[in-house]
Amino acid sequence: MLLYILLMVYISLVASDTPANCTFKETRGIWRFNIGSLNSTNKIDCTNSFPVEHSIKLHLIFPDVVTDQYGNIGTWTMIYNQGFEVVLLGRRYFAFQQFSSGVIKSNCSRTNNGWVHDNLHGNIFPPKNWGCFKGEKIGHKHENMRKEKLSSPGISSNDASAKLYQPDLKYIQKINEAQNLWQAEVYEEYKDMTIKDMLQRAGATKASEDRVHPNENLSKYAQEEADMLPDSIDWRNIDGVNYISPIRNQGTCGSCYAFASMALLEANVRIESKNKLQPVFSTQDVVSCSEYSQGCDGGFPYLVAGKYAQDFGVIEEKDYPYVGNTTKCQRPNNVTKTYVSNYGYIGGFYGGCHETLMRIHLATKGPLAVSIMVYSDLQFYKSGIYIHTGLGYDPWDFNPWEVTNHVVLVVGYGEEAGVNYWVVKNSWGENWGEDGYFRIRRGTDEIAIESMAVYAEPYVNL
Repeated sequence: MLLYILLMVYISLVASDTPANCTFKETRGIWRFNIGSLNSTNKIDCTNSFPVEHSIKLHLIFPDVVTDQYGNIGTWTMIYNQGFEVVLLGRRYFAFQQFSSGVIKSNCSRTNNGWVHDNLHGNIFPPKNWGCFKGEKIGHKHENMRKEKLSSPGISSNDASAKLYQPDLKYIQKINEAQNLWQAEVYEEYKDMTIKDMLQRAGATKASEDRVHPNENLSKYAQEEADMLPDSIDWRNIDGVNYISPIRNQGTCGSCYAFASMALLEANVRIESKNKLQPVFSTQDVVSCSEYSQGCDGGFPYLVAGKYAQDFGVIEEKDYPYVGNTTKCQRPNNVTKTYVSNYGYIGGFYGGCHETLMRIHLATKGPLAVSIMVYSDLQFYKSGIYIHTGLGYDPWDFNPWEVTNHVVLVVGYGEEAGVNYWVVKNSWGENWGEDGYFRIRRGTDEIAIESMAVYAEPYVNL
């Protein structure tokens, strides 16, 4: 039981993505972007200082509108609590917001150096005219809005992470006694994992106490379209055809975001090509090479299946096999790249997601990458329709800002015995759950599954 408690405490200690924790309220407002030369390629290095050539003033307005000082209008979205992207006048701007480590101080009124380039023109990949920029909020600023120590009194994170994980059998029994929708069991492979291994496997995306909740305001047209959808759909079997790539296993690297992102692109290539093309894309390329992610410490499908795939293209697994570590980037030259022509959040921006909109996209276009909050009970899921039991230690009660999350792929939906559910592809191997998949209650935002769904449309040239 002690190790179980250590595991739950260590959830709050895991470093994942950047430590920035900025809310929508702290981000919206008037900004100045200081921009460098715009004559480079996607090989540009924006980590160092750069000479500023011009500046623009932008107003980020609720919920997703941006205007400049001349009245031009564009769009913007938060990327969870980490940064934001702006699309205006044919250009895309993306940057992470600032932070300092140790005692974390999120400076939500400034960005790190970010990237700007032309918005995509037709099917000319990658985007042109790259440069660096840095943002600073004008007027009311939010300096050091978050302060969290990366340690817990009396517990060393290093000591906790090195201990072998030992499942609490009484806890598994309680899960099965508490509800009758799904079954939990102990997996043999867990007995050889350390606490750190288990946490990395669960994912590496932090949740915020200010998580944007799903948008409940649907147009009547969306509802009318949803009313015409089939009662169930599963992209593993559309008129006898499977459009979903094989289940994979991320191991103990926190690369769930890469696996879900590549699974999203793999499925959409299969759908678009009517299964003439069946690539398996390289997750190691994302883990080792993407500046929009943090390797085995996490990332977001919006920035991988979307932005990284559009800006740099994704390559196939055979050209860069998965090793499960954040190794130095060794992306091979002269290999085939697949690019994305369009991407975004369901609902148009972070915070605009809704179960109905997810079903419409899933039934008419294809699967979606979603982020969920992995509580301890989900790791023992074996079969049935998952609901969070609330048993045992609940990380939200201890430190919601540091809770560990996971990214998966929604491939279908349905109903069983009066319970609506999603069908979800995981990246924990074929032996976990229902042959690598799980079903989860739909329509109740179970463990945040309906809060930030991402779509991406790969360009398929047959």
